[in-house]
Amino acid sequence: MKMRSYINIRRGCKKLLFAALWLIVISPLSLKAQNIKVAIAANLQPVMKALLKDFKAKTGISVDAISGPSGGLTTQIKNGAPFDVFLSADVNFPDELFKSGFATNKPVVYASGTLIICSTEKLDLSNWPKLLPGGSVQKIAIGNPAIAPYGKAAQEALTKAGIYERMQPKIVLGESITQVNTYITTGVVQAGFTTLSLVKDAANKTQLYYKIIDPKTYSPIEQGMVLIKQPKPKADAEKFYKYILSPAAKKIFTRYGYHLN
Repeated sequence: MKMRSYINIRRGCKKLLFAALWLIVISPLSLKAQNIKVAIAANLQPVMKALLKDFKAKTGISVDAISGPSGGLTTQIKNGAPFDVFLSADVNFPDELFKSGFATNKPVVYASGTLIICSTEKLDLSNWPKLLPGGSVQKIAIGNPAIAPYGKAAQEALTKAGIYERMQPKIVLGESITQVNTYITTGVVQAGFTTLSLVKDAANKTQLYYKIIDPKTYSPIEQGMVLIKQPKPKADAEKFYKYILSPAAKKIFTRYGYHLN
C-alpha cells in the first residue's frame, strides 16, 4: 500500500512538473505568436518605441514591429511575410500592395516626414549646396532612392540644388534610413540626409548638428498605412490601425518631428 502511494505521488509530481514546464516554456511562445506583427519603415524606429508603449498601456495589446526599407518590406509582404499592418515611408508602396490585392484598404496618410542634412561635425550646414562639393566633406550618406523614400527625397533635393551629378563620387548609399543614421552617428560620413526624428530621439546620445531641408526642394514625404489581408481579420490589428490615426498617436508623432494634417 505504501509502495502504491509512493508511485502515485511520483506520478503526480511528474504531472505537476510537466505542467510547470509547459507554462514556462510553451506559454510565452504561444502568447508571442498571438502578437500582431507590424511592418514599419526604418525611419519610424525611434517614434515607434513611444507609440507601442502608449498603445500597450491603453489596450494591453503587444505588437511585434519589424523595420526595414519600405520597398524591401513591400517585397516581403508580396512573398507571404505574416504582417498585419504596414506603415510605409511613402504612399506608393502601400498603394502598390492595395492594387495588387495584398491590402484591405487604400493607403491612408498617418504622418508626413521632414528631411534634414545632419552631421556629427560642426559644419556650416546653412549653405549645404555650397558645402558638400567642397574639400571638407569627403562622404555623404543618403538612402537608396529605389527603395527608401527619404533617399528619393534627398536625391531630389540634391538635384534641385544642381549638385547631384557632382556628388556621385562622394555618395554612400544606405539600404535603409537606419543604415544612413549609423553612417552619420558613427562618423563614417561627414554628412548625411535623414529624417528629423533622428535628432528628436531621446535615446540618441550622439551630439548632432543639422539643418532642415527646404520642403519645396523635394516631393512631400507622405507616409501611408494599410491593413494587410488575412484569411481571418484580426481585431487587434484593426485596433492598432485606428490607434495610429488617433489624437494620442498624432501627439507622439509631432513630438518626433513629423507633420500631421
